[in-house]
Amino acid sequence: MRFLISAPASGSGKTTVTLGLLRAFSRTQTIRSAKSGPDYIDPAFHAAASGGPCVNLDAWAMTPDRIRTLADPAPLIVEGAMGLFDGAPPAGNGSSADLAKILNLPVVLVIDAGRMAGSVGALAQGFMRYDSALQVAGVILNNVGSARHEAMLRQALQDVTIFGALPRDAALHLGSRHLGLVQAQERPDLDAFLENAADLMTQHLDLNALQALNAPRPRAGAAHRMTPPAQRIAIAQDAAFAFAYPHLLDDWRAGGAELQFFSPLADDPVPAVDLIYLPGGYPELHAGQIAGNARFLDSLRRAQASIYGECGGYMVLGDGLVAADGTRHAMAGLLRLETSFAQRKLHLGYRHLHAAQGPFAGHWTGHEFHYASTLRAEGRPLFTASDATGAALAPMGLMAGRVAGSFAHLIDASPIASAGIEA
Repeated sequence: MRFLISAPASGSGKTTVTLGLLRAFSRTQTIRSAKSGPDYIDPAFHAAASGGPCVNLDAWAMTPDRIRTLADPAPLIVEGAMGLFDGAPPAGNGSSADLAKILNLPVVLVIDAGRMAGSVGALAQGFMRYDSALQVAGVILNNVGSARHEAMLRQALQDVTIFGALPRDAALHLGSRHLGLVQAQERPDLDAFLENAADLMTQHLDLNALQALNAPRPRAGAAHRMTPPAQRIAIAQDAAFAFAYPHLLDDWRAGGAELQFFSPLADDPVPAVDLIYLPGGYPELHAGQIAGNARFLDSLRRAQASIYGECGGYMVLGDGLVAADGTRHAMAGLLRLETSFAQRKLHLGYRHLHAAQGPFAGHWTGHEFHYASTLRAEGRPLFTASDATGAALAPMGLMAGRVAGSFAHLIDASPIASAGIEA
């Protein structure tokens, strides 16, 4: 069983369908999952649903060989991002369709049919014929209002494989906040939600037909792994620092690095290591608690190790963070940086990055997704940067001695110098 779940647009229900299927199939077999594109939150839900790790597969930021290596072995269910053909500018590169073609995956299209009837036929046929190199195996109808509504939809889809029709159900709603879904670890009712979703999938979808979806797997070539930035690495991990890519940590382990995890929210002191890694997350939701955790902050300031902060971790390394209510909270004070959520501005997109020095020196692919505004940033920039089109951006991040960070999330090492970036 190997297929990709996508949709015509975001908000169609593909995450809920994916989670329900993962839990349903995991009742009888071992099932792996993956998420298309740069996403930290959905994979945690996948892992809770399947009982196993979820890997990110990014058709813009990773080479095809890297993707094929990470996608092995089967069985595998991949959740797409946004709409099926939505990708980075200018030509939609890195879309879920691109990922499906790299992995030779059949596509199951989740259609929110709540506000349509006969038009569903034109929509499905359009997606099935748009790219002849892509196999759209069939559709799952979501938000079906009644038996009569389902009959009308099926009449319009006589030439399309229908894997099932899911009734409108408010219990399948997943709460969200400014960066996406509320995190999996913040939902005490998550297991009950997943069981309910799995029951609905089992009742209303043809699981045997989905189980039969497969295609010959393309052979993976030699794929690189990222070299560990240090031998002993301490990684912040809790509700405020949850955004660390599994493939990144797996590469470090495979390269012989020793990983230790600690919780700034629990006021854990930083372990004695060679590199301290503060990944992104939601520090803005816990800024007061972080500011009051003297044991963590003091140990961070006294640490002799190199320190790297990514997005949320970068903000914590600064002098201060202004919460959405306007309250300023003192942070570690290791970088001359002031950030604010009281002045929100969306920063979103893929990035080509190059650092001349620091633990992540070299060329990288990455992405930026945050609403924080920079009130003050003084010092030496860390990265030269360009966007997905190759257009030059302002330098990103800061570096001061052994401390460095930026708003960019690193996805993978880039094997060559990218457009607009010079060593």
